Amino acid sequence: MSDSARQATRLDAIGGHFDPWLLGISCALACLGVVMVGSASIGVADGHDVGPFYFLTRHVVFLAIGLVGAVWIMRTELKTIEQHNQWLLLVCFVLLIAVFVPGIGRSVNGARRWLNLGFSNFQAVEAVKLLYIVWLASYLKRYSEDITATWGAMLKPIGVAVALVLLLLLQPDFGSSSLLLAITAGMLVLGGVNMPRMFGPVLIGLPVLAVIAIAEPYRVVRLTSFLDPWQDPFKTGYQLTNALMAVGRGEWLGVGLGASVQKLSYLPEAHTDFIMAVIAEEFGFLGVCVVVGLYAGLAGRAFWLGLKCVEMRRHFAGYCAFGIALWMSLQSFVSIGVNLGLLPTKGLTLPMISYGGSSVIMTCVALGLLLRVSYELDRAQRQVARVRNDIASPPSAANDSNAPSPAAAPVPSRKPAPVIPAASARGTSRLQQRVEPTLGRIA
Repeated sequence: MSDSARQATRLDAIGGHFDPWLLGISCALACLGVVMVGSASIGVADGHDVGPFYFLTRHVVFLAIGLVGAVWIMRTELKTIEQHNQWLLLVCFVLLIAVFVPGIGRSVNGARRWLNLGFSNFQAVEAVKLLYIVWLASYLKRYSEDITATWGAMLKPIGVAVALVLLLLLQPDFGSSSLLLAITAGMLVLGGVNMPRMFGPVLIGLPVLAVIAIAEPYRVVRLTSFLDPWQDPFKTGYQLTNALMAVGRGEWLGVGLGASVQKLSYLPEAHTDFIMAVIAEEFGFLGVCVVVGLYAGLAGRAFWLGLKCVEMRRHFAGYCAFGIALWMSLQSFVSIGVNLGLLPTKGLTLPMISYGGSSVIMTCVALGLLLRVSYELDRAQRQVARVRNDIASPPSAANDSNAPSPAAAPVPSRKPAPVIPAASARGTSRLQQRVEPTLGRIA
């Protein structure tokens, strides 16, 4: 066997490790979600004439299904996922169109957002978020050079996002539409899009979103009630006033687990959209800080992994990490802001904590993909370290008794490293090293 064959065998045998910080934070959020769904859903279950642990049992089942999906994607090579990116985009459109098909789509509270699976409903947009991020990550890898130079390469993903948003607005789902556009803009910026060109779509899109937001009367009511919820605390401001009372009642350390009063048929959707208000009441300011810290740690670690992947020219993995980080950080920020009265009411759940089958399952799968990114990054780093070690100390030279001494060995001529043009370097220019200007003569 030749030295190159032995080298390849050694490199293939090297495995990686899943990021312990990501794994720990994900497990902490999942455990916190089980505890809080069990606590917050008691009053809701009583109002639906079901057992006190009905929603908790379903949440645990959904979490188990999500863990199976996460383990499956953690064992799947990223290159296999990338090969199917075009089919994943097609699935996004199929899912969003299927909600309008009679017998398949289901309407709840006047919104057609769910697919009828028989045993449960599945919210199509939760799967669309992850599938769209994977497609956009593959697109940014394939057209990273064109995105920085041409209008067409930049406008194509924006056009795809607009098409998806139009289908979401027909449901209607303004919150998920805004989230999808924000993820698209963030990934394009991190992918190296020309910023002056990016200002054009942003300046056009923001007024359009504002017009859409005020086109429906119920959205205007949400905005006005957010500005002054106490003006009509028993009607338009009912959700926010009860959420604020729950937050204020928690004070510094909370009233204790299970002792919340607002969750007992006072606070609407206590186990889904407003579960953060229950956390604030039962665990106080300290509990809110812990939850915010967990999401900040999750997003920060994901961004760090994405940066390391891009530095190693693993662009698809890096952009997947960036997209999931944007998804988790933006959705948690909006959900927490709504519960604390900082943002108008939106139908966005708290990832991994709020009750919800489709949300829990797809969040678990997204975190599984993020862990797979960390695994392949660690494996690549170990392989690079092995190659460098073999180059620094070749094993054949140490075992060859006839090899010339270091003093007699000829000194190989050092060739200058090839210069890679900026246009041919993959990835965003914002993540490349800067060449600082110098003054004076070079010594």
